[in-house]
Amino acid sequence: MIQGSNFAECHPVGFQFVMDAKLRGAKVIHVDPRFTRTSALADLHVPIRAGTDIALLGGLIHHVLSQGKEFREYVVAYTNGAAIISED
Repeated sequence: MIQGSNFAECHPVGFQFVMDAKLRGAKVIHVDPRFTRTSALADLHVPIRAGTDIALLGGLIHHVLSQGKEFREYVVAYTNGAAIISED
């Protein structure tokens, strides 16, 4: 997911990695109030209203955790999540 910038215009070299991933089957979701070139190349453009980005992020986090789709091994090994996430 790409949020909040015209990544295709501002970072064309980095955006190539996104397009390569899309060619390999990744879904590209662009979250931005504006429709930009990045939006045009994405599979889905989510035109959120200003000030709703934290609500969207909270919803995404809730979905990932409630569905058990987090990469727990990565979180424990490479982040401080092990200190704030417990089994209970």
